Amino acid sequence: MSERTPLLHYRLSGSVNDSGEQHSCPVENSVEQTSTTVRRKAAYSQPKKLTTFFGVIIPTLLSMFSVVVFLRIGFVVGQCGLYQAIAMFIVAYFIISMTVLSLCAISTNGALDAGGAYYMISRALGPEFGGSIGIMCFLANVCGSALYVLGLVEAVLAIFGVPEGSSKYAVMPVGYWWSLLYATVILLVCLLVCLVGAHIYSRATFLIFLVVMLVLATIFISFFAVRPHTVDLPRPFANSSFAQAAANFTGFKLDTLLGNLQADYTVDYTTGTMMTFATVFAVMFNGCTGIMAGSNMSGDLKNPSYSIPRGTITAVIFTFIVYNLLSLLVACTCDRVLLQRDYSFLRDINVWHPFVPIGIYSSTLSAAMSTLIGASRILYALAKDDLFGTVLSPAKKTSSGGNPWVSVLISWFLVQLVLFSGKLNTIASIVTIFFLLVYAAVDLACLALEWASAPNFRPTFRYFTWHTCVLGIVGCAVMMFLINPIYASASIAFMLLLLLVIHYLSPTSSWGYISQALIFHQVRKYLLMLDVRKDHVKFWRPQVLLMVANPRASVGLVTFINDIKKSGLYVLGHVQIGELAILPSDPLQSQYDSWLSLVDHLNIKAFVNLTLSDSVRHGVQHLLFISGLGGMRPNTLVLGFYDDVLPQDQLQDRSFLASRLAGRPADDAASSEDQEDPLFHFPPLRGGGKALGAQEYVCIIADTVKMLKNVALARYFCQFERACARQGPVFVDVWPVNLLRPDSSSYVDTCSLFLLQLACILNMTRAWQKAKLRLFLCVEAGRSVKGAGLKLRLLLKELRMKAEIHTVSWDAQVALHWQRQGGMAEKGEREGGDLEEEAEKEEYVNSYPSNTMRLSDEYLHAVNKLILEQPCQPPAVRFLYLPRPPADTSRYHDYLHQLELLSRDLGPTLLIHGVTPVITTDL
Repeated sequence: MSERTPLLHYRLSGSVNDSGEQHSCPVENSVEQTSTTVRRKAAYSQPKKLTTFFGVIIPTLLSMFSVVVFLRIGFVVGQCGLYQAIAMFIVAYFIISMTVLSLCAISTNGALDAGGAYYMISRALGPEFGGSIGIMCFLANVCGSALYVLGLVEAVLAIFGVPEGSSKYAVMPVGYWWSLLYATVILLVCLLVCLVGAHIYSRATFLIFLVVMLVLATIFISFFAVRPHTVDLPRPFANSSFAQAAANFTGFKLDTLLGNLQADYTVDYTTGTMMTFATVFAVMFNGCTGIMAGSNMSGDLKNPSYSIPRGTITAVIFTFIVYNLLSLLVACTCDRVLLQRDYSFLRDINVWHPFVPIGIYSSTLSAAMSTLIGASRILYALAKDDLFGTVLSPAKKTSSGGNPWVSVLISWFLVQLVLFSGKLNTIASIVTIFFLLVYAAVDLACLALEWASAPNFRPTFRYFTWHTCVLGIVGCAVMMFLINPIYASASIAFMLLLLLVIHYLSPTSSWGYISQALIFHQVRKYLLMLDVRKDHVKFWRPQVLLMVANPRASVGLVTFINDIKKSGLYVLGHVQIGELAILPSDPLQSQYDSWLSLVDHLNIKAFVNLTLSDSVRHGVQHLLFISGLGGMRPNTLVLGFYDDVLPQDQLQDRSFLASRLAGRPADDAASSEDQEDPLFHFPPLRGGGKALGAQEYVCIIADTVKMLKNVALARYFCQFERACARQGPVFVDVWPVNLLRPDSSSYVDTCSLFLLQLACILNMTRAWQKAKLRLFLCVEAGRSVKGAGLKLRLLLKELRMKAEIHTVSWDAQVALHWQRQGGMAEKGEREGGDLEEEAEKEEYVNSYPSNTMRLSDEYLHAVNKLILEQPCQPPAVRFLYLPRPPADTSRYHDYLHQLELLSRDLGPTLLIHGVTPVITTDL
C-alpha cells in the first residue's frame, strides 16, 4: 500500500459510520387515528427476527470501529502520548455514554416503529423538530454512504491502481471515470443487499464482523509474535522537512513505553499541518460515533426495548476496552517516529500483511451499507408521517416482507448523484456534525420528558437523570464546534430553517407534544407563584369573560375584545340550557373542538369555557366563579346587548370575513382567503325567540356588579369592521359622564376612569395605534366651560393619555329632564297622601347612590340625538358610561329600555360600568 492510503483514511476521519435511524415512541398518545393503527398492526404482523447480537451489537461495533481501529490508533498515541490518548478516550466515551443513556431510556418507553432518530425525536419533541432532524440525518446518511464508497474505491486503488499501486497486483486503471465506475459497482452491491431486506443485511454484516474480528485478533497476536524490525516509512507530504526514512518496531520495551507516555505534537506528514490537542481529539472522536447503528434496526428486532439498551451498551464497552488496550500495546512496542510517520504501520507489523487491508475494505463496505439502509428507513418514516405532503408519498411503498424498496431506490439514486463529485473528503466533518446534532436532540428529548414529569414516561431503563442529559447536550455541542465551528453554525442554521419550513406547512399529528407537557409544568408552577394578595392597581390589565350565545353572530365582537384585552386573560364563555341529571352524557364535550377551531380560525388568543345550567343567569354565575385559575381570573364581563336586531351569520358572510382579514398581515390574509372555512358545528341562528328574558338579562348585570366585576354591554358589533382601524383617520369616542343622571356631571369617578383606561388600552394595541381618542365633556351653560376643560386636560396629562377634548353643551337635554321631574312633582302633590307609602318606597330606592332616575323618553331621544349629531367624523366605536342597575328589581325593564333608547343607532358601542380602580399616577 502506498503513502496515499493513510492520507485517505486520515481525511476520512471526519465521517461517521451511523445510519441515523431510530424507533422509539416515548410519548405515544393512548388514542391513535384508525389509519395509524392499521399501519402499526400491519407492521407488527411482519416478521421481526433479528436478535440483540445480530441486530444491535454487530452494526454498532462495525460503525464504531470502521477504519479507526486500523489507521487512527497510532496517529492518536504518536501525537498525544499514552496519557493524553487514554484521557481523550475517557472524555469521548463519557460524552457518547451520556447520549447512550438517553437513547436507552427513550427506547424502553413504549412501542418502537421505523424511523430511527427521526421517529424518536419527532414523537417526543413534535413534528417540526423531529422532521428537521430527520431530514438532516437522512442527508448525512446519504453523504456518508457516498463517502464510504469513494473511500473504499480509493483504498482499493491505493494497492491495485496501475499508476499508484506499489505491488505486482497493480492492474486496475485509474482516473475520474474509472473511479466513478468502481464506485457505482460497489454501490450496486450495497443496493442489492438493501433491496433484499434487513435479514440479508444482518447476515452480510455478520460475515464482515467475522472478518474484522479476525483481523483484529491477528493485530493483537502480532504484537507478541512478530519480532522487532525496521519499518520503511512512506514518502512524506510535499515540501515537508522529514528526512528519516525508517523507524523501529521494538517489541515490548520499557524505554519505548516511557518515550510514548508524554505528548509530542508534530506536523502531520499527510497534510503538512501542525497538530494540536483539539485537532487530534476531533479526529479521534469521529471514530467513537456510530452509537445509533443498532437502534436503527429497531423496526426489525424481535424485542427492541430489550435489545437496544443491552446491545448498545455492550458495543460501547467493548470498543472502549479495545481502543485502550490497543493504545497500550502500541505505546509499548512502537517507536514514536513510526507512530507519527506511518499511520498504516499495523499492516507492516502484522503476521500477514494483507490482513489489515482486508479489514479496511470490510469495515468500509459495512459502513456504506449501514448508512444506505439507514437513509432509506428515515426517508420511509418521513413519508409515512406526511410531513411534506405528497412529495414523499411514493416512498411509503414496501415489499411483501415490509422492506421499503422505493425509499431504498431513492436513497441509492441520491448517493449515486453525490458520487459524481468524485471527492467527498471536504464534507466528512459536516456529516459528523449532523450526527452530533442528532445525538444532542436525543438528549434534549430525554431531558424534556424527564423535566415534564409526564406520568407515562416510565422507561424500564432507569440508569439516567436529567444531569446526564444535560451533559450529553453540552458534550455534543462542544464537539461540534471543536471539529469545525463554521460547519457547526451552518448546520444549526440549516436545522432551524427546516424547522420553520415544517412549522409553516403545519402538519397535523396525534403523537402528543412534549412542549404541551413542559408548558403545563411551568404554567402550574408560575400560577402558584401568582399571588392575588400582591395585586396592585398600576399592574392592572383587563381579564375578560365574553359571553357568546352563538359564535355565528358574534365574530365582530370576539375579534374586538381580543384587541382590548392587552395581554390579559380572555375567555369565551357559553351557557347551554339543560340538566345533566336527565341527559345520557355531557353534551358540551363534543362542542369544544368547534370552539377551539373558531379560536384558531379567527386568530385570537382566548380560552374556551362552556357550562351546562338550568338558566343563563346561573350559568354566567358559574363561569364568573370558576373561570380562570389562581391569580388569573376574569375581572370584566362582556355581554351582547339585549335588543331585537336580527343576527347575521358572520362565519358564512364572505364580505365580513374579507373586512376582518384586511386588518391582518397580507400573508396571513391571503392564506386564510385561499383556505376553506373550517366546519363549525354551531347551531343555526335563532329566528325569533330568545334564550333569556329582559328581567334575567339585567339580573346578570346586577349579579356581576355584586361580585365586584366590571361589566360591558356591546351593541351593534355586527357592524364592526376591524379593517377600519388600520385606515386613517379613525376615531374612538369616549363619553365619560353618566348620561342617565344629568344632575351628576362628574367624570372622575371610578367608572369614568375605567372608560378612559379601556379606551387608552385599545389605542395601545397594534391594530388601533393610528386611531385617535376623542373625549366628550358635557357641560351646562351655568358652569365654566374653560375651567372644566382645563381640569380634564390636567387629568389626562397626569394619566399620560392623549385625547382630543370636545366640550358639548347639553342645556336643552338637561332642561327636558328637569321638566319631567317638575311634572312628576306636581302630579305627586295632586295625588296627596294616598300615595304616601309608595313615595316613601320611591325615596328609599332613589337614595341608592348608583340608581337610575325616572327619565323621559324625550330626554333619552334628545341625548341620543346629541351623540349622533356631533359635528365630526363618525367613530369606529363609542364608549359610554353604564350606570349600575336599580336596586328595585321591578324597574329592570325601565332600566333596559333607557339603555336601548340611549344607544339606539350609534353603531358599535360599549356601555361600560367599572367597579375597581384601574388608574394610578404613582410610579
